[in-house]
Amino acid sequence: MLAGLAVVVGAAALYYFWPRAVPPTPQVASMPPAASPAPAAQPEPAIAHPVENIPGVAPADGDAALAALPALDQSDVVATDAISTILNGDDFASLLVPDGLIRRIVATVDNLPRRTIATRILPVRPVAGPFATAAESGRVAVAAMNAGRYDAYVKAAEAIDTRRLAGFYVRLYPMFQQAYVELGYPNGYFNDRLVAVVDHLLAAPEPRPPVYVSQPKVLFEFADPELEQLSAGQKIMVRVGLDNELRLKAKLRDIRKALTAQAVER
Repeated sequence: MLAGLAVVVGAAALYYFWPRAVPPTPQVASMPPAASPAPAAQPEPAIAHPVENIPGVAPADGDAALAALPALDQSDVVATDAISTILNGDDFASLLVPDGLIRRIVATVDNLPRRTIATRILPVRPVAGPFATAAESGRVAVAAMNAGRYDAYVKAAEAIDTRRLAGFYVRLYPMFQQAYVELGYPNGYFNDRLVAVVDHLLAAPEPRPPVYVSQPKVLFEFADPELEQLSAGQKIMVRVGLDNELRLKAKLRDIRKALTAQAVER
């Protein structure tokens, strides 16, 4: 489960938090339905990226492995311990929302390509500090210093031990799959969804600064209509700043290679 968490955290979801003029909505303990069920009349495609094919990682023996796994509702301790192992330390643990980690990870992954993500499903805590803007040519732009708000998250992503991530992910995959089925995808396969979402994030645009914003009401928006129409996940990638985005994409490519039997195109 840590694997999925690290993917979300290290991949992009950990950069989720929108630049806001007001504090984000507080986290809640209950987990809402994070996605609409897939239409029953549209069967899921065949599995494209079975976890059994993840290179360099031997899958655990079926029944014995399943028996050793905790129930999904009791999986938080295992998830938190696994994070410390994969990150070679526990600095990232303070950024986590400690309840329902696997369900939060799966729900966040599934929602990254959508227009919005409910803050209450996120597996990590909000970025600290106010959103920073600066005057550029008589307009309002994202300030260069704003990227520093994401330092702890970017460093946590880069610290992920990708090989260990893949190993944990394979061994604990049944819990990720169960959480995905519970979202309303009885015929879906979570690893395929995960790979598709990683590819979606890698396709995020890379605008060079200055990136202009406007504030028509309470929240800041991108002034460029094309950027404002991006998915929640791609907006995250842009909002962390170009240097951070490129660093995250480098880690995403590394993770994608570890979770599939195929390389990713740049």
